[in-house]
Amino acid sequence: MKTVPPSFEVLDDLDEKSLAVRIEFCGRICYKSEDKINHESALPFVAKMAEHGHNSVLEMGVVTLEVNCTNNDQVTELFLTQPRYLQINREGTLLLVTGSVRAFRELLMFHPECGIVDAMCSYLNDRHPYFFSTILPKGGFQQDSSISVRKIELEEVDRLPADKLAKHRHIAVKFIINRAITHEIVRHRPCSFLQESQRYCRYSDDKFGSEVTFVKPMFFEDGSPEYGIWQKAMEDTEALYLQLLETSTPQAARTVLPNSCKTELIVYANLIEWKHIFKLRTTKAAEPSMREVMIPLHEDFLHRFTKVFA
Repeated sequence: MKTVPPSFEVLDDLDEKSLAVRIEFCGRICYKSEDKINHESALPFVAKMAEHGHNSVLEMGVVTLEVNCTNNDQVTELFLTQPRYLQINREGTLLLVTGSVRAFRELLMFHPECGIVDAMCSYLNDRHPYFFSTILPKGGFQQDSSISVRKIELEEVDRLPADKLAKHRHIAVKFIINRAITHEIVRHRPCSFLQESQRYCRYSDDKFGSEVTFVKPMFFEDGSPEYGIWQKAMEDTEALYLQLLETSTPQAARTVLPNSCKTELIVYANLIEWKHIFKLRTTKAAEPSMREVMIPLHEDFLHRFTKVFA
């Protein structure tokens, strides 16, 4: 049995990586297979995710595009598709569009006839064909001279005014917390989530130290009678889990694991949603273990994005 404190890590270093690299890093959290990451592993990994439609993984890559469209009918057609998962600003003939790989794939799958959808996905396909290879339009992409597309680099996004920055800037945070807290966090619908899977992780394996890891509860002091009760309960649970693994699969053995189990959870959202999360999860009414990680994370965001969170 191992105990760890709760913690978080803002994955800002991923912002400098390619879409494929960031998606692979986040996706491998689920199976704790980070040891398989190398210089050539990202493209096969994301191609497989796209081929099998693992949409939650494909939500971990977001891109911002500037679309110049001089045809108002084309713009109206885009909005009539009721695009999901996209953030859009319009100023004259310019559209600022931010969305995940999943969002652009689904637009192409369900609305390939829309000119702006075609133009955006054609632009992305030229640079990332592994995301679209299995869903390309039968007749190929069409070229419309009234529409042009360019990528907005991260540095340019960060220079946007506060209202646009809040909509178009996405950032990921990796939490190491107990499973009770993850149950609350994943209720925030506009976010994207990837979580360590007890269904696939076999904690008797050497890479897990052949033991179960639990998050130390903030409610009980070390050496107190209450902590002693908690510790014995975790030790007994671990023994039962490891015993079940001798004859059962991880997805069967996990049924005895408690809320105190350590899990890794990646939360990816724009700054508007992070503001909403902090508003709910840092108040005195919030669950204490949630406040334990959300209050310092909020302070971190105040420093990083002052013009949004001030």
